[in-house]
Amino acid sequence: MDLIPKPDQVVSAAGNVAHRLVYGSLADLRPMPRTLIDDGTLREVYHYRPAAGVHAQGDPVLLVTPLAAPAICYDLRRGCSLVEHLVDVGRPTYLVEYGAVSFRDRNLGMEHWIEEVVPTAIREVSAHAGGRPVHLVGWSLGGVFALLAAAGDTDLPIGSITAFGAPFDVRQVPLVAPFRPLLNFTDGRGAITRLYQAAGGAPQPLVRWAFQLSSFQKLVTKPIAIARNLDDADYLAQIEAVDRFTDNMIAYPGRTFGQLYHRLLKGNALVDGTFDVGDRTLSVADITAPVLVFAGAADGIAPVASVKASVPLLTGSRDVRFEIVPGGHLGMLTGRKARSTSWVVLDEWIDQWSEDEEEPVPPPAPARRTTKKAATKKTATKKTATKKTAAKKTAAKKTAATKTTTQRAATKSPPATSPAQQSPQPPPTDEAAEIGTNPTRRYGSAGSRALGGR
Repeated sequence: MDLIPKPDQVVSAAGNVAHRLVYGSLADLRPMPRTLIDDGTLREVYHYRPAAGVHAQGDPVLLVTPLAAPAICYDLRRGCSLVEHLVDVGRPTYLVEYGAVSFRDRNLGMEHWIEEVVPTAIREVSAHAGGRPVHLVGWSLGGVFALLAAAGDTDLPIGSITAFGAPFDVRQVPLVAPFRPLLNFTDGRGAITRLYQAAGGAPQPLVRWAFQLSSFQKLVTKPIAIARNLDDADYLAQIEAVDRFTDNMIAYPGRTFGQLYHRLLKGNALVDGTFDVGDRTLSVADITAPVLVFAGAADGIAPVASVKASVPLLTGSRDVRFEIVPGGHLGMLTGRKARSTSWVVLDEWIDQWSEDEEEPVPPPAPARRTTKKAATKKTATKKTATKKTAAKKTAAKKTAATKTTTQRAATKSPPATSPAQQSPQPPPTDEAAEIGTNPTRRYGSAGSRALGGR
């Protein structure tokens, strides 16, 4: 809103304030409908129902929730919900969350999520989707869990992994750097250790306070920002949704918080891409699935450098892609700009690594006497028919291949004809130009290894 508001801005601001007073909220906070398909100790796996009139097909997507954060990080509000987006474009969408953490869960460590929760969720989702490979999407610590679970079991049915804001080098986190000498001075016997051991973990108010501290500047300037955007209903709705997210933070189990505090925060255990779980050491270099890494340009919790540190460690991956997108730690995942940046890149990535859809099999022709030429055509329509002669089976495959090639020619490669017969490519739009701050950056496995020397 301008310093001296225009008449239309005044009307919009007044309408937004009235709507908030009458209805209590500008944001549409209705959750996307879902069904529980599996549960266990601090594990709930949900399947989101397909949108009306949309036929969900293809490989499933599993959203991996981080600890302490509510699952609404993926379903923030209508219009800014990654779940809603995935469902609307017809992707089978699933989510694993952990429920409320209580004092009785104090003995659970990170290995519970790395070795039991996430791998079980992957298998259940794959089975529910007909045995198809699963595309993992994890935000923050959820991204770390997804990568370590894949490293721990290379036989899991994983199609690809996407990590949003997953820090691997906490030395690059400005919020931690000033306190590192103090953390190392206590050597595990300080007041923080005694407090979380006595409380059985990190309580919800402390987790909420820590998240707010990471955006302290925004928290202080929030009233001014709201006043300046009173005429922007979408902006005000996003503020409401983020406030609800922050208010619903979840506690950390005691042992897990101890591991995060001592091994990740103080010991920077992930900086070399390894993590000890029980009697074995997991290494992200063992991951073979393709990996997409997102970093938020304004992320204070997991800055670009701390996230980028994971890229040269993924030496075994078939393909590694790194993208810097607008937004902070939450905004990069589900902010207003994410709709035209990170979500677009994510869609492209999943499409790239999804299995090809099966061609529909036409119904068999009615049995009748026919010539040899007609019989050959009939055989081509039955791709899965068995006990046919070798000559007929070969003809069927050739015919089916020709049909598939014709159907996909427009999308995969233009025919070898004159330039006049090819459709001209449209000029790039403004929206395409906004995808990431480095949309041309691509790393293959060799490129990832080369980064290690930088």
